Parts: sequence; C-alpha cells; structure tokens
Amino acid sequence: MIENNQVVSIEYEVKENGTDSVLDSNIGGKPLEFIMGAGEIIKGLEEAIAQMSVGDKQEVIVAPANAYGEYFSNYVQEVPRDQFVGIDLQQGMTLFGQGENGETAQVIVKDFNDEMVIIDYNHPLAGKELHFVVTILDSREATEKELTCGLHHQEHHHSDGGCCGSCGCH
Repeated sequence: MIENNQVVSIEYEVKENGTDSVLDSNIGGKPLEFIMGAGEIIKGLEEAIAQMSVGDKQEVIVAPANAYGEYFSNYVQEVPRDQFVGIDLQQGMTLFGQGENGETAQVIVKDFNDEMVIIDYNHPLAGKELHFVVTILDSREATEKELTCGLHHQEHHHSDGGCCGSCGCH
C-alpha cells in the first residue's frame, strides 16, 4: 500500500464523469510525481491512491467536495471594463491577477461588453464530478530534502490549469 511521505509516480487520464471528453492526461508522457500526504494532488484522488499498490490500475470517481469544490454563483461578478485596459478580452479566457490578500487569483471571462466584464472566480472544474483512470507506476521513500522543500523543482504543465492539483492551487 502507498504510505505518507512516499514519492508516488502515476499515469492518469481524467474526464468529467459521464462524458467522453478528456480534461487532462499524461498517458504516453512524463509520469506525475507527488509526495503522498502532502496535499499536492486533490484529496479524493490521494485518498484512492492510498488504498492502491504499485502496478494497480483503477477507476476513481471524485466528488466536487474532494476535488475543486462546489460551484458558487456568487463567485461570478461584474467588473468595470476599464479595469482591463490593454487586454484583448475573449469569452472563456483565463486571466490571473492579485487577490485582496496578495495571493494570485485566477478568473475566467464569462462575457463582456463596452462597459462591464463578467468574471468567474470559481476554479474551471468547480462543481464537476471527476472520473480518473489512474495507474501507480512506482513509489519510493521521499528524501529529507523532498520532504522539506517538496517536489516543486519539477514543472507540471496541464492544459486546463492542473487537474491533479499538482500546482497547489486546489
């Protein structure tokens, strides 16, 4: 069984449950590595992996509460267009800004006109039940340096902002 403080290497594919559209996958690419128990991937996937062993392949359904949270309509706001000077706005685009406490905030442009822009602070996968197919490729004990500093020396790039939560923005 996979235990906390192990570096786990996985191959995965994820879809919104009930659809055929792949949201993210690393099949045929570089394995995703993370430290078990460090909160580097979404909670529901980590809990399922904790019950698996190297070589296991499993389908895992993760509810929104254990993934990217519920969708909150009050996270959709109208903002004056003049706050977006110099930005070629497009419906559906993702923008990054600074939140009230100095943290990075990600928003999606839902709609806009000459005066207002409707932005959505929800994570793009908020409210979605996720269907993973995950294979445990390897596991090993994390080094002291990895436990202290994490695995952020590795770069994980996901087309949709990191389905597995590897960027820590979950």
